[in-house]
Formats: sequence, C-alpha cells, structure tokens
Amino acid sequence: MHACMESRRSMVKCPAPFLSKTYELIERPENGHVVSWSEDGTSFVVWSPQEFSEVLLPKYFKHCNFSSFVRQLNTYGFKKSASGRWEFRHEKFRRGRRQELGEISRKRCEPSIFPSTLEPCKKKKKGEEAPDMDSSYDQLLLEENKSLQRQNSELLSQIAQFKDLQEKLLNCLSQYVSTST
Repeated sequence: MHACMESRRSMVKCPAPFLSKTYELIERPENGHVVSWSEDGTSFVVWSPQEFSEVLLPKYFKHCNFSSFVRQLNTYGFKKSASGRWEFRHEKFRRGRRQELGEISRKRCEPSIFPSTLEPCKKKKKGEEAPDMDSSYDQLLLEENKSLQRQNSELLSQIAQFKDLQEKLLNCLSQYVSTST
C-alpha cells in the first residue's frame, strides 16, 4: 500500500520531499562513507561534508550548498547533536521508521514584531527638535540599536584585548625560540 493512501482509520500524511530524499540518501549503503545513520539509528552523520555537497546534494536536491541543506534541516526541527561532527537528530527521523516522516512538519515562522516596511529617519534641520517617538516600533528599534551598539563596543574591546594577548604570546614565543637555539 502506498504510504500516502488513505487508511481505514485516518489519512496518512505524505512526508515532505526533502525528508523523503534525505532519508533515502542515508539509507543507501553506497553512501555510507559520506553519510550514514548513527550506531543506534536515532541520528545521522555527514562524515564528509565536501563529498556530500559535491556528489550527493546535486544528485538528490539539484544544488550543492551544504549550508542550505543544514538550514532546511533546521526548518524541520532537526538539531545538531554532536560537537566536532555534522550529526543531526529529530525524534521522528529514525532508521527503520520511514512511516514517521509524515509526522514531521516545517516550523512556522514567528511573525516579526517589526513593521514590514520602515520609513527612513528624517534628518532634522539646524535648530529643529527631533521628531516625536510616539510609535512603539520606533522606540523598540532605537532600544535594539542601542543594545547592538553596546554589544559591538564590547566585542571591539574584546578583540583589542585578544590582539594584545596575541602580541604578548608571540613575544614570549620568540624569546623562548631565540634562547633555546
């Protein structure tokens, strides 16, 4: 029976093509050196992102952009489950459970709190007061801008500290090398 046909109790939902194709490419034994299930079958690992991008993505998805593939996984609720390797997990995406793919759906985008179009700020003329900020959106944008400026300043300060530390480390290293030779 076709997975998308009506059962006696309820309609079985067809999985998204992205999920079916991803499942299929992981299942294929000839792809195992590039992508495979984890040992317990609850996640999958892309062992060779470069080969995955160059060979498998164009074959299954008509593009060769690994980051686009990862973004697509994210839209379906997959999580990266291991540091140091490209391992992804979803509770409904498991080895031997193709029938659960139809239960995976795309995340809905949260509506933005910002207006879809923003008017540019009007420059004030000399001696003129700043325009009223009666809009809560304007206030929110100003607060966000101030927050981003603070974060930027903090990051620039950290960069300066790290550059200073790097310089000190290089000086120590050069002294050590010159005294040991």
